[in-house]
Amino acid sequence: MALYKLLLPKMGESVSEATITKWLKQPGDLIEEDDTLLEIATDKVDSEVPSPVKGILKEQLYTTDQIVQVGDVVAIIEVEGNNETSESAVQAEESPKDQATDSDEGADLEIPGMDQLESPKEEITPVHYEHTTRFYSPLVKNIARHEGLSLGELDRIQGTGAEGRVTKEDILSYVSNRGARQNIDHSKAESAPIIKDEPLQTVPTTTVHTVVNGHDEIIEMDRMRRLISDHMVRSVQVSPHVCSFVEADVTNLVLWRNKVKDAYKKREGENITFTPLFIEAITKALKDFPLVNISIDGYNIIKKKNINIGMAAALPNGNLIVPVIKNADQLSLVGLSKSVNDLAQRSRANKLKPDDTQDGTFTFTNIGAFGNIMGTPIINQPQAAILAVGTITKKPAVIETEYGDMIGIRHMMYLSLSYDHRAIDGALGGTFLKRVADYLEHWDSNREI
Repeated sequence: MALYKLLLPKMGESVSEATITKWLKQPGDLIEEDDTLLEIATDKVDSEVPSPVKGILKEQLYTTDQIVQVGDVVAIIEVEGNNETSESAVQAEESPKDQATDSDEGADLEIPGMDQLESPKEEITPVHYEHTTRFYSPLVKNIARHEGLSLGELDRIQGTGAEGRVTKEDILSYVSNRGARQNIDHSKAESAPIIKDEPLQTVPTTTVHTVVNGHDEIIEMDRMRRLISDHMVRSVQVSPHVCSFVEADVTNLVLWRNKVKDAYKKREGENITFTPLFIEAITKALKDFPLVNISIDGYNIIKKKNINIGMAAALPNGNLIVPVIKNADQLSLVGLSKSVNDLAQRSRANKLKPDDTQDGTFTFTNIGAFGNIMGTPIINQPQAAILAVGTITKKPAVIETEYGDMIGIRHMMYLSLSYDHRAIDGALGGTFLKRVADYLEHWDSNREI
């Protein structure tokens, strides 16, 4: 028998690590090809890891709640094979420090970089560096994990990067002087101006209901709600929010959709909603005002080349997720509609891939779906703005014609824009929002799709 080493698969260009949330197979279990072995989670999306081979699960190399890097071996599977392969695999398993090799032969049985890892059979106490409102880059977290730094130690490091962020040089300097630092008075060590939220370190990953005094019920946050909580708090702490509002007459848009929706569904096999129409107007306005399609790093403004629109979606369990339509400005209205429907369906079915929620540059949310007329959404970091649309309602409105003003029943809607006042002033934010409204108001009633 041979030993097959199952690697944590690549989950997208911007995803470098994941947390193991559940093992579905235990050592000794028989595994069929494509059976799901374990469930993992990135910062927003839960995924499954299937087995590419048939065999018997011999060993789990990580436990639940441990963080694993993409490309690391997570399990050993015993499969049918020749003795030579088996001996090679066993040697690799028993001597992890000698597993790195320059040969491409038998690559699926090798673990590049294992010279820096300890034997997987040793009990490892996981450190959850995400349980803090302070931002750390993947490189900094990797160094901290390799050096065995606790979350408390990491939080005490004085950062010299933008907005006090810990850089590679900061953490390496701390590690090199770690012995001396451990003798520093505890109160002095914690004098760094950081924000800490201690209860987050003890919140479990499952939802627990506890009745207090026979009346009140305490519901502890599940993993996703905890991440949303941290993300929202950090956004409010980092970005000075300003919100602008406009009211748009979207009568032409509503009548056009009502006219084409039946033929579109018959032709494409799916509905055309208002969401792709809104997103198209947003992408046009972002091309007109590229300084809204930005992120901020300290005193640097990063103007994004791509227009990637995140669409906030409420999940059946009450949580929120923001899948991203990449290069939305390059899609036709049909392409936008199909992308919106696909992401919405996979969001509700918990079938999103980790890369589906990455690299957004601007976020759109439709609060009108809940009957709300307007709202002030929180910016989705590291973006600089988020636009919300309220419900479309019929109202009496003044209509300007060549024969004079008249009163008519029109379809009206409020739009709101929350933006980061560090880089977007009222003039830019307000003008951009009005431009989006203009595109919606001047919808071509004769447009073909």
